[in-house]
Amino acid sequence: MRLVEEALAAGLSLEGVIISGALERTDRGRALRRRLGDTGVAVEELAERELLELADTDTPQGVLAVFEHPAWSLADLAVGAGMVHLVLDGVQDPGNVGALLRTAFALGAGGAVLLPGSAHLTHPKVLRAAMGVTFRMPVVALGQRDFVAWAEREAITLWASAASGVDIRTISRPDRLALIVGNEGAGVRAELQGIADAVVSVRTVTEVESLNVAVAAGIILNEVMRDT
Repeated sequence: MRLVEEALAAGLSLEGVIISGALERTDRGRALRRRLGDTGVAVEELAERELLELADTDTPQGVLAVFEHPAWSLADLAVGAGMVHLVLDGVQDPGNVGALLRTAFALGAGGAVLLPGSAHLTHPKVLRAAMGVTFRMPVVALGQRDFVAWAEREAITLWASAASGVDIRTISRPDRLALIVGNEGAGVRAELQGIADAVVSVRTVTEVESLNVAVAAGIILNEVMRDT
């Protein structure tokens, strides 16, 4: 329900909707059914068993929708003074990708970049974990060379996150920043660490092997964006 609600709120073009009786069992579901009726989009009702066969989740909430996801481009990324962007370098787990995007949006990032190896933006688990953020915040898939060229063209400072980096609290944030977070196992690839202006980390009180990439990114983003 949340994704369909967010798609409607973002003004996305719905092509079709399938519902089952389960949608009518809650006030929220009934309200969504009325909103769908107001859009004029075709709504087809199926038995719950039939909808279950079509759904990607084990316990669907009684609604499936087909819509066109925004086609974000580099031109959509805000690059003004004080802007921070999140860059995902080979983050494979779709739940992590969705959580990262949701956190970046919540903290005011100007957008995000997905580098090769990252879970696809429209992966069902990415969409669910992001909870509709990708309908509102620009997220662009780029190759490494195009990303570096964009950062150079826009005078954006690159920071890479790694356990061996400097404490994020001890470094001043530049005017325009792109924070690169890496693969769950390998981290940010060596080539990107090599060209980054700084490698930063989260100080931990007790010794642990690593933090979840979404958690670490949230801490760093909160630190660098607290005064924006």
